[in-house]
Formats: sequence, structure tokens, C-alpha cells
Amino acid sequence: MKERKLTLKGNKKIAIVYRLHSPAAVKMSKQLAIKLKARRYKVFTAPEQKQIADTQALVSSNDLKEMALVIVLGGDGTYLRAVRLLKGHPVPILGFNMGFLGFLTAHSIDNIFATVDQTLKNDMVVHSRSRLHTQVKLKSGKRLSFDALNDIVIERGSYSQLISTSLHFDKALVNHIKADGLIISSPTGSTAYNLAAGGPILHPEVNAIVVTPVAPHSLTTRPLIFPDNKKLVLRIDQQTTLAHLIIDGQKVLELSHEDEVTITRNPVDHLMIRKPNHNFFDLLKDKLKFGDRYVTGT
Repeated sequence: MKERKLTLKGNKKIAIVYRLHSPAAVKMSKQLAIKLKARRYKVFTAPEQKQIADTQALVSSNDLKEMALVIVLGGDGTYLRAVRLLKGHPVPILGFNMGFLGFLTAHSIDNIFATVDQTLKNDMVVHSRSRLHTQVKLKSGKRLSFDALNDIVIERGSYSQLISTSLHFDKALVNHIKADGLIISSPTGSTAYNLAAGGPILHPEVNAIVVTPVAPHSLTTRPLIFPDNKKLVLRIDQQTTLAHLIIDGQKVLELSHEDEVTITRNPVDHLMIRKPNHNFFDLLKDKLKFGDRYVTGT
């Protein structure tokens, strides 16, 4: 993870992505738009959501590449939606938590106007976070590609049978894994589904990819951490009828025997805005009560 000083320069275009079906997020979006327009910024409503009053609507994700900044009002799901909309365009995102946990939307909504003001004064920093790139080769010969900030998941979904997958790293077979699923996570995503499934927490600066089985059939099947400068290849074994491919929480495809999933680090990082004094371990303590000691009564 690289860190640099935020410089918005002369670009006055800002897009807002808000939590869908949330009156509070819509109301805050309107208030924020008024504040920004008063400072002569051009405010846009991001695609795929209802237009915010007195803003311009962006028609497609391609329009977002012209923005100096994207502001997210919602939870981590809303943040990931904004990342999908950007489609890799190097526009930094400033996230405010109006959801539950808020690892990605780490800034408090209670201080939104002060934090936005600090951002517009270039008093914030930009963190580069690694992303994952996925190429899928179907047995039909068709090829598809997807990108993820948090994780790529192969799981059995509602099917009753476990899925069996062979895992290869840099052309070498690692193991055949039989489980409810596999989570392939970036350092950023290590505190999401990966953590819930018993995987390790990775510091955002680690150049690694973690593979965590979900409810594995064997007790000796454990999470594995790989360097992110080589490719991981997953092949669906013959015993598996169907599996789901899920990218950042969104089901995108059904997989079957002989389908192949290749995962590499995306050459383009995601840009995330944080305060200069941001501390990853403070975030863990705040969101996960990391390090707290629980004392039971007698």
C-alpha cells in the first residue's frame, strides 16, 4: 500500500454515491450537494441511482473518470458498489459510514462537513489498495473477466453437495480442497468474509492474497497466504456439479466441471482517502474490538 498527499488540483467535479433505499442517506446527499455547490463545485449523482436534487446525473460509469472525487454515503456494500461503478478509473473515494460496520466507509457521518472540508483543502492522504483480477475460462471456451476490491468466492450456494476444487500456484498443484466454498481475499478484504470464515487479518500494506476454505471437509485444510506477484488457478473438479462465482458479494456466474478461474493482482490499485493520522489497528479496535479482554463473571 502506497500513501501520498491528496491533490485535487483544479478539477471541481464531485460525484455522490448514496445508500439505496435509505431516506437518511438521500437527505444527507442533498445537504452535501448544497454545501459543495455553494463552494462552486459541480456535483453529480453517480449512475444507477435516483438523481439527487439540483445535481447532474451521470449516465454511465465511463463518466466517472472525469471526477476529481467520489463521495460515498452508506456502508461497505455501498462503497463496493461505487468501486464497481468506477471500473478501475483512478478516482479516489471518500467514504462515510451510514451502515453497520464500516471498514471501507471509515469516516464518521457526524463529522461529514468538516471531513469534506479537510479533503477539499488537500489535507487528507490517498492510500493505494490492491485489487484482484479474475479471468474465467469456461469449458465452452468462453472467457470472462471480473475485478474485486475485497474478495472472490467460489461456493456451493444452495446446492447440497460440497464443491471440490484443485488449487494451483505458479503452475504447481497446492491441494485438492473439498469444502462449502473458497474465499480468495485481498488484504483489504481480509477483514470481511475471510475473517468470518476463520481466515487471518492482513495488514493493507502486505503484498499478498489469502485463500480461506469455508467449512472444509478435512481438519487439515487451513487458510493459505500467497505472494501476489504470481497467479492462482482454481479448477472445478469432476465431483462438483455446480458452484457459484461471487465477486465482492455479487453473484456473477455459475461454474461447473472443467471451468477454470485464474486470479492475479490487478495492475491498477484502488484509491482510498484517509485522514493523515489514520491507524489501521485503531480501526480494528473500533470496528472489531480488537485486543479487548472479555472477563466472565463468577
